[in-house]
Amino acid sequence: MISRLDLRGSSPATLGPRGLRDVLPRAEYDVADALEAVRPICDAVRDRGAAALREYGERFDGVVPPHLRVPAEVLQAALDALDPDVRSALEESILRARRVHAEQMPQEHTTRVVDGGTVGHRWIPVTRVGLYVPGGLAVYPSSVVMNVVPAQEAGVESLAVASPPQRDNTGVFAGYPHPTVLGACALLGVDEVYAVGGAQAVAMFAYGVRDDAGDADDTGDGGAAEASDDGAGARPDLCAPVDLVTGPGNVYVASAKRLLRGVVGIDAEAGPTEIAILADDTADPAHLAADLVSQAEHDPLAASVLVTDSAGLAERVEAALERQVRATKHHERVVAALSGRQSAIVLVDDLEAGRAVVDAYGAEHLEIQTANAPELARRIRNAGAIFVGPYSPVSLGDYAAGSNHVLPTSGTAAFSSGLSVYAFLRGVQVIEYSQEALAEIGPRIVALSHAEDLPGHGDAILARTQPGAGA
Repeated sequence: MISRLDLRGSSPATLGPRGLRDVLPRAEYDVADALEAVRPICDAVRDRGAAALREYGERFDGVVPPHLRVPAEVLQAALDALDPDVRSALEESILRARRVHAEQMPQEHTTRVVDGGTVGHRWIPVTRVGLYVPGGLAVYPSSVVMNVVPAQEAGVESLAVASPPQRDNTGVFAGYPHPTVLGACALLGVDEVYAVGGAQAVAMFAYGVRDDAGDADDTGDGGAAEASDDGAGARPDLCAPVDLVTGPGNVYVASAKRLLRGVVGIDAEAGPTEIAILADDTADPAHLAADLVSQAEHDPLAASVLVTDSAGLAERVEAALERQVRATKHHERVVAALSGRQSAIVLVDDLEAGRAVVDAYGAEHLEIQTANAPELARRIRNAGAIFVGPYSPVSLGDYAAGSNHVLPTSGTAAFSSGLSVYAFLRGVQVIEYSQEALAEIGPRIVALSHAEDLPGHGDAILARTQPGAGA
């Protein structure tokens, strides 16, 4: 069911990080390959607005939403319909996430460089964000929490959520996103929610969408959308453009983010989900198998990788997988993911070699289940999130650890971070010098300006420190 990759006898130091990345399992997907598919979609949303969104809803999701913006009464109905146990779980997840993300807020500070000269650093939230919540093979109210909480804690003034409409919804929820997703939005106080999925949602956020003729009620608040500044008679915005788009999605969502980066800010290009586990003989094979299955049930392209120095443990995990996969609900999806080229059990000579392997892999989720798990965890450099010890499974982080589950994938953890309040903040430097402080450093600035053949820069200093020098 799951393949083996035997790296015993292959020195990670000799292979190096690039060599290891070349041999380690990865999903066969390419964001660049999807660019040409999403380009016309994004262009159509830019040019034809709401009409294009409806067409793509029917084409890709099999349903045209009654309104693109979910009405307030539908959000309230979803909140009222939440199962009490689910609502309680969401409330606890929100509470823990708020506790963690509030602690992430950086402090403003001012440095006195010299007498009369200071440089300060302020953190300012972006004004408006678009948060994407996927809705394909699974339902993700947890992703509502993971996107919304850090944005709110960062102080974002305006936020909107988009999630695909569900054709199987009935009653008041027919044609809208899954009611549990809507309920989570309402629980968090989010009242701007759109029944739009895929690349078209990213384009809607990037370009904004005007209300088209004959559908003034799409604002979900009786037509009282944000007024346009384009003059009298112009239609209002259905969805005003945002400054930043965050949230996970499929390859088309990731491709749209890449295409529109620069038009709008993005958090990252999240690909198929993945777990890597570094384990030794002390690990429980039933735990390891359960964690591999839990990741595989997301998507046929999901990656489940176990790295171990114990052939005996590998055999025990394989046996546990056989038993657990037969009993799991999403059997076919799990089998496809575990048997795909993106999943494997990797055998290494020792845990030091294993550490090098998982560092080269740069997993979205990395579990360490070894006798010295805390010590090993401190030495890991590349991972979206690290789960330490037998009682810190990825599922905990997915829902209620307090951490964020929107994490870098496909090895991008080597240079990217998971979603946090920092994604929604901009650092702004504030410089203030007195006349005396500027005069003291002035000659050095003039010297550097001439060294760069930019004498006007020096003249701007001299105009303040030697008035009349250039007259």
